[in-house]
Amino acid sequence: MKKKRNFYPVFVVIVFFLFIFLHQTDKLLIGSLQLPISKTFNLNDLQWGLVNSGALIIGTLLYPIWGYLYDRYARAKLLALASLIWGATTWLSSVVRTYPQFLATRASTGIDDSSYPGLYSLVADYFGPKIRGKVYGLLQVPGPLGYLVGMVLALMVAPMLDGKVFQLEGWRTIFLITGSLGIVMAAVIFFGIKDMPRGKAEPEFEGMEEIGQFRFSWAAAKDVLKKRTMWFVFLQGFAGVFPWNVITYFFVGYLLTERGYDNNSVLFVMGPVILILSVGYFIGGALGDWLFKRTKKGRIIVSCVGVILGAIFLLFALLTPVQDRTTFFILMSLTALFMPFSSPNVLSTIFDIAAPEVRSTAQAVEYFIENSGAALAPIIAGAVAVATTKQNAILTICVSTWVLCFFLYLGALFFIDGDIKTLRDQMAARAKLEKVKQTA
Repeated sequence: MKKKRNFYPVFVVIVFFLFIFLHQTDKLLIGSLQLPISKTFNLNDLQWGLVNSGALIIGTLLYPIWGYLYDRYARAKLLALASLIWGATTWLSSVVRTYPQFLATRASTGIDDSSYPGLYSLVADYFGPKIRGKVYGLLQVPGPLGYLVGMVLALMVAPMLDGKVFQLEGWRTIFLITGSLGIVMAAVIFFGIKDMPRGKAEPEFEGMEEIGQFRFSWAAAKDVLKKRTMWFVFLQGFAGVFPWNVITYFFVGYLLTERGYDNNSVLFVMGPVILILSVGYFIGGALGDWLFKRTKKGRIIVSCVGVILGAIFLLFALLTPVQDRTTFFILMSLTALFMPFSSPNVLSTIFDIAAPEVRSTAQAVEYFIENSGAALAPIIAGAVAVATTKQNAILTICVSTWVLCFFLYLGALFFIDGDIKTLRDQMAARAKLEKVKQTA
């Protein structure tokens, strides 16, 4: 009799895809709203950098807490709570009237920004190691798509809504809309997504209807943090998110003020570039899975290629003369293709070496370290932009940190095989013990 196919994991991916898409739209559209928000509160580049750094700092501080909670309690319910917080804090940002108030409410939006470790660890219990790169690549596609939709909302829809709804500026109305969607997604996740036993998708447990409950322990958390591959993952994470935050919060302003683009021109250039970026996540994850089947170093090798080619093409793009828009577009498209290669592979690598019951914590620690650097990026970029130009800020920070990441990935290559083998041996021992219990 043919085994009935289970489509529920596909449903989970669809729901999480929508959650990430809408959440990232809400989170990232503020970068494209720099000019109208700065006009409302009369902000300079440094003050604008502080607005964005506030949310990053709050998110950074809460990563370890979210990670611990996800490893102890029901991940789906906590993710629904995070979505509800997203909706509420975005609403608050839309109604405040002074810069200090806006600074505080935008910082509060960082509470839910650190909620992703539970999502990804839950996905790891639906899909095994050999296909996680593709799944994670797919789930990272909605990030840049959300940024693109955010640009459309900010540059086209917001101006049309000025004064049309409750006499509010257009950017405030947009925040009311995206905040409402957060509340809707909270309900969908709370009632539609169920948790999966931790470790269920590990290959050693294949064919077993029931597996033991693996519970969080501080000893297991310390063990994964001692693995030397994680040291290099942590260090590259600190440096690697600098470029993403600088580009997210300053690139649209750079196009508008230093390259002479208008709103329509920005969308004409950035639209295709962001679509290519989205595809780059999936290609990077798929390449990582393909090479991982041939060598355990595969995911790290793909990450090395991504960061170094991204740095090279961004350098050439920003040095292209302002009048040569075609060359600039081509080089930015190549940058966008390669720069996301490392993201799904780093995520998969963490789960390749971390025990199921501490994966949220391991990823949360990695994000904590990432955002410790990323929280500084908008402030540093704003200060450099005020002193020189936005182009200098973007170029200096992005290229230097990506080159650093390349060398850190090279360090991880020396330890990844041993750390993966340690986890596989651990899972094999657990599976053997569980089979003994079930046959006793």
